[in-house]
Amino acid sequence: MVKRRGLAVYLPCESHSWRQMAEYSPEMRQFACVLHLYHNKAYDYLRKILPVPHPSSLTNWLSNNEAAAGFSNNIFLCLQEKVERGEHAYRYCVLMVQDMSLQKQQEWDPQTQCLTGFVDLGAGVLDADEAPLASDAIILMAVGLSSPWSAPLGYFFVNSTTGHLLAQLLRQTINKLNNIGIVVLAVTSGASAHGAETARALGIRMDPERIYCTFHHPPGSAHGITYFFDIWHTLQLIQNALQCFQKIEWLGDTVQWQHVVELAALQEERVLEPCTPRSGRPGTEESYYLKVNLATPLFSEGVADALEHLQKLGLASFRNCAGTVKFVRLMSRLCEVFYGRCPYGRELKGPLLAGNYAKINRLFNDAKSCFITLMDSMGRYIIKSKRKLGFLSFLLNAESFKWLYTNYACPEGTPSHHLLTYIFSLDPLQLFLRALRQTCGSSGNPSCAAFQAAYHKLLASCSLALGSPQSSGSGNMSFLDISPFHRRDLTLGSIRAQYNPARGRTLAAEYPCCAGFLLQGSALSNALTDLSLHAQSIACTAGFVAEQLASDLHCEACLAALFESDESRGRCGSVLYIKKLGGVSLPSASVHHITSISEQVLKQYGKLGDGDKNSKVWHLSLEQKIFQEFLGQSHLFPTLTNHLLDGELCINNHYTILVKEIMRCYLNIRINHAKHLNLKDRCGRHRWKRLKGKDLFPLALGSCQSSQIHTGL
Repeated sequence: MVKRRGLAVYLPCESHSWRQMAEYSPEMRQFACVLHLYHNKAYDYLRKILPVPHPSSLTNWLSNNEAAAGFSNNIFLCLQEKVERGEHAYRYCVLMVQDMSLQKQQEWDPQTQCLTGFVDLGAGVLDADEAPLASDAIILMAVGLSSPWSAPLGYFFVNSTTGHLLAQLLRQTINKLNNIGIVVLAVTSGASAHGAETARALGIRMDPERIYCTFHHPPGSAHGITYFFDIWHTLQLIQNALQCFQKIEWLGDTVQWQHVVELAALQEERVLEPCTPRSGRPGTEESYYLKVNLATPLFSEGVADALEHLQKLGLASFRNCAGTVKFVRLMSRLCEVFYGRCPYGRELKGPLLAGNYAKINRLFNDAKSCFITLMDSMGRYIIKSKRKLGFLSFLLNAESFKWLYTNYACPEGTPSHHLLTYIFSLDPLQLFLRALRQTCGSSGNPSCAAFQAAYHKLLASCSLALGSPQSSGSGNMSFLDISPFHRRDLTLGSIRAQYNPARGRTLAAEYPCCAGFLLQGSALSNALTDLSLHAQSIACTAGFVAEQLASDLHCEACLAALFESDESRGRCGSVLYIKKLGGVSLPSASVHHITSISEQVLKQYGKLGDGDKNSKVWHLSLEQKIFQEFLGQSHLFPTLTNHLLDGELCINNHYTILVKEIMRCYLNIRINHAKHLNLKDRCGRHRWKRLKGKDLFPLALGSCQSSQIHTGL
């Protein structure tokens, strides 16, 4: 009997039974697979005693049809057909692995008439009273190196995830891909304890003075495979290190975590500035509201520029922040290199090419010089502390990039003359796992049965066509949703929520008084005939739309594009200067234009008295007509042009998503404002004043109680 951490498999003792693979019983197959994956050295010793199969032959026993645990035969067959047709894009790939927690639960399957929820490595469920329940699912995925395709290769139910087990599964996967003509050039895992253990089990070494970034499989072969840690996990570890140490010394400079905390916690403040002659009101003061863009990633140029700007304003909390700015800027440049997603990107944001390799190599050398000299307040090197994994992961990734460029991107006749570095992150696999969780329909960890059903459904919709959004069965989801530059966990908003949870979301849940109450269809607006009131109400509602979307947007550039900006200012980074009217932020011209067109279409085609106004078809028809109105018009959001070139060059990019969200938010407010506003009650509770002699707005619109800063900037 082989027993490890509660996993027990009995060895058939009759030596004459171990003769031909076709005659092996299910118990023999389970024993051989479990022993090889968990104790490969013991398996090698057993082969000297019994005629058990060669380890490379076990791949067939670990494979199944449909969506059962193990390797998915159908996916490998589709990949093999593409390779045999000579489609060069499928010749090279990156292999990814990640584990997912499961709910340990035993369930009865009426279709198979069996109990489910046990460990299953593809050779059959370990179904017995003493068999352990599965606690994790290990998922494997292949991603094209030079073309955008991804394929879920299979999953395995285990009761404990170890680095040794992950390494063995990776070796089996590499064997199976090699058998169908696909070459694995890199492996990516999470920057975690399991990930580090997996790397060591494969032969990767992460000594800062001597890094070995490749391993060879089959052992002894000349083919090298590089190892990467996911950039998001790596950035999270470095954030954890800064947060734990608070202060880090770096060649005479000091990196202080408190500077970032103060930036994230900065209150919305009113700024009074002398009006310029250009404004037409010289001698008076112009009012702005200083607001932090909470969607800004921690390690970004936006944070570095904001810290410098606030230091110039003379705020005491940001004095002596030069060291923090320098470190954040270095990390920002590294993120641009490690997450290049556009073949037409410029400078460090583009692919790894001969033209920019020298600049990238210098950056890698600067980063290494920085990381190996970082010290805590006691003078101890961070690279040798218990918070070293994030920094070592960056150094390993840098060596892997250089190795790939030297061996595969530079010489002629190699698979790709440029490398888009985002493919070495876990984003494609994260995208698939998010879609899988949504398909499970539960907020908690799924059971084995729920996981298997969701996997089967996603696998049925999987297409291996190049560039297909359903390439990995992820539906309509996009990399825009999960890239590290649009994750909440690595933004100023997440830092604010950690230190002041009550202020994590400041926007009121209900609509402001002005939102839609002067629009056509309102009892009050019918009594007023001044056309300027109608225009002001649209602008006010557009401002509320901008505020509402800003509370949910993950993208720094898109959030800034929602509001009217002062182009005369220098680089303020994540600090926004916003004008307000009646307590509501003034939207950008593009947001106002979208809401105005939406109102025109609603007036022309929408009948608010119809009973089907809440139907999805009616809403979609309005959205279609609004988009038709935009055809042939001037370009919206001119400040996002460069930003869009840095992302996905596809129809469903940030530009179209932003336009759709603004349009839908406005229509929801416009159509449903009667549900959120009791106009009779509100008209009796609020005082009104006249702005510029004509425009009516309530005094109480939720404007913040803020201090005033007088500045001459």
